[in-house]
Parts: sequence; C-alpha cells; structure tokens
Amino acid sequence: MKLWEKGISTDKQIDFFTVGNDRELDLVLAKYDVLGNIAQAKMLCKVGLITEKEKENLLKALNEILNEIEVGNFSIEEDFEDIHSKVEFLLTEKIGDAGKKIHTARSRNDQVLVDMNLYLKDELNLIKDSTKDLFDLLMEAAEKYKNVLLPGYTHFQIAMPSSFGLWFSAYAESLIDDVIFLNAALEVVDQNPLGSAAGYGSSFPIDRSYTTQELGFKTLKYNSVAAQMSRGKSEKSTSFALSSLASTLAKLSMDVTLYMSQNFNFVSLPAHLTTGSSIMPHKKNPDVFELIRGKCNKVQALPYELTLITNNLPSGYHRDLQLLKEGLIPAIQTIKSCLEMAHYSLKDIQVKDNILDDPKYDYLFTVDSLNELVNQGIPFRDAYKIIGEQVEKGTFTSPKKTTHTHEGSINNLCLEEIKKKMSKII
Repeated sequence: MKLWEKGISTDKQIDFFTVGNDRELDLVLAKYDVLGNIAQAKMLCKVGLITEKEKENLLKALNEILNEIEVGNFSIEEDFEDIHSKVEFLLTEKIGDAGKKIHTARSRNDQVLVDMNLYLKDELNLIKDSTKDLFDLLMEAAEKYKNVLLPGYTHFQIAMPSSFGLWFSAYAESLIDDVIFLNAALEVVDQNPLGSAAGYGSSFPIDRSYTTQELGFKTLKYNSVAAQMSRGKSEKSTSFALSSLASTLAKLSMDVTLYMSQNFNFVSLPAHLTTGSSIMPHKKNPDVFELIRGKCNKVQALPYELTLITNNLPSGYHRDLQLLKEGLIPAIQTIKSCLEMAHYSLKDIQVKDNILDDPKYDYLFTVDSLNELVNQGIPFRDAYKIIGEQVEKGTFTSPKKTTHTHEGSINNLCLEEIKKKMSKII
C-alpha cells in the first residue's frame, strides 16, 4: 500500500530505490506517527470533518496500534512504503472507512515533519539528561581529586601545573556549552508543523493551534511554507548539537587514552573495563575510549553531510530530504551509547598520586617562580630572563607548589559556580 496509490503499478526497481531503508528507520518513528494521528483525529472531529463516533473508533484503534509498538509487536512489511501507509492500512482494517479519513487535510510531508520533531524533542531531552549525569560524575571527581597535581601540556611539551580537579571540571564545564547547543536545537524542533500539508496548507477549516496543544509543542510553525522549509533545518540544528557534544567526548576520550599510556601513566582503569591482545599477554587496552573517540569523530561529520544534502534545495518538498534520517537517527543512538559508556567507565577511573615527583616535571613551575620574582619588584621581562638563564644552566630549583587564587585556577576551581551555571542552563 502507498498513500499515493492510484491503481498504476510502480516498477519494482524504482520502489526499491526510492523506499531505501525507510521502513527500518520508520520503526523508530512509529510511536510518534501514532501520536500525530491521535491529535489529527481529535482535531478533525473538533472542526466537524469526522463524527464523534468516528473519532472514538479512530482513537481506540490508534491506542491499540500504540500498544503493539510499545510491546515490540509492530513491523512494517515490504507491502508498505512507510510508517504512514502501514498505520492508515491498520486503521482501515480495524474500523473501515473512518480509517481512510485520517489523512484529511494532511500530507505525508507534514506527517514526517511531526514525527521527526516529536522524536527529536524526546531524544534531545534524553541526551540532555545523560549529559547532566556525566557532568555530575565529572564534578564529583573534580572535588575528590582537586588536590592531586597533574602536569599540563601545550604543544605536547611540559607546560604548567594542573590538577585532576582542574581536568575533570574542565570537561564538566565544557558540557555546559554542549547543553546550550542542545537547548537551541530543542527550540527549533519544538514547533508544530502539522496542517502545513504538502507545504501550502489546506482549504479545510483545520485548527492548528489545537493540534499544537494536543501534541505538546511549545509553539506553532505558522507559515506553511516555513514549516516545510524546517525539514532539514531541524535535523541540521540537532546535528550541530550532537557534533558539539561529540567533540567534548572525543577530546575527553583522547585524554584518557593518552593518560593511560605507560609513557604518561596518569590514570588507569580496572582490568574488567579494558581489553587484551591476542598476542601480547600484558596488554590492557582502553578500547572503550578509543571507540568513543572514533564514533564521536564520525558524528562530527554529520552537520557537513546534512548540509550537502540540503544546501541547494529551493523551497517546497524534495525527495532528497528522505536521506536526512539515514545519518541522523543512527547518530543519535551513537551519542547516547557514548554518553552511557563514558559514564560507566569513568566512575571507576583510578588516578595516580605523586605524578610530579618525577624530576622531568620540575619545569612545570617556572612560571610560578617567575611570578614570585615579579612580586618581589623585578620587572616581568627581567624575571623571565632570570628564570630562563637558570633553566639553561641547570640551576633552576622547582618550588613544587602552586598559589593560584583567581577564579577557575588550580587552587580556586569554582566548582559551586560551575554547578550553578549548569543548573541554570539545563
């Protein structure tokens, strides 16, 4: 069954090519398609396009379908082009001609817009929750290890003293930026496109404000052409948010992988969170974090992919837009799994004490020594040269202590302020 079927058969190769993997992806959207149909049925009755009895029959049948979806008994067979045609077929099978009326004043175009927006709203909120969970874990670690010193690097060269408190809370505060992107994407998708039909509205007296309320959207996408143009923009907005979060996770994973190396030996993971080698008995590999890094790097390519699909399309619907789901839906699942595994593994991370006892880290404190000379009245540039000469001659003596007082420094992490910032943004 196709919603556009007119009794003329379509070439099977054309069918195969144009449908692609839509059936598989549409299973993810099935719940949201039914919810859209429920709101549509109620609205059609409200404006007098179907009877009260037809509405009740539609709602009963739709709730039965929703239950099948929720218990995992729902499928989209090859006889159907997509979720929309399967649901309409089931409605007609269950209640007769009333099922054929559900598509009144609607197009597959605004149906899929509604499905995607509802789906993205749910997923973005779930991702926000998982991001907050990881934030909380990182902040707990920052507090626990705030006094354990860690070498800071620039250009992969020993630079200045850091701490595990500074390191953990750096990634925690970076997650706040990612939540800002997630919030922005939510603002874009939290608009109701239902009733825009094929992009030019309907001559039926539908009530779009009513369906906005029924579906729980924050506002209505008023202009019907703008509603259609949001296809692609909603997906791209979400992809930029996913990319931002993926960037943070990939960088964190790179640090963990690097710090676990014997050449650094700053952190370790329990054996059950690592993998071994088929040939080297001593290996304990950070595969989880390597895969998070790789998966998140793939996600960071998604905005570019979606941009290339949509960047030269004029207004109105185009079949190219079907391809947006192929990258976006798997990317959402990838980010969710990466957040889950990062949290699962980092809660058992073990940090090393006394890292800075190694003499090669003595030069971490040259800036602290330089600043002390400045405090004694020596001009900065002269103090810089004095410490530089000591380093060159091998006479530099490291104080191996820090007295940083400004906000966000090693001795003043502002953890409570960071928590308040996240609380406000989340």
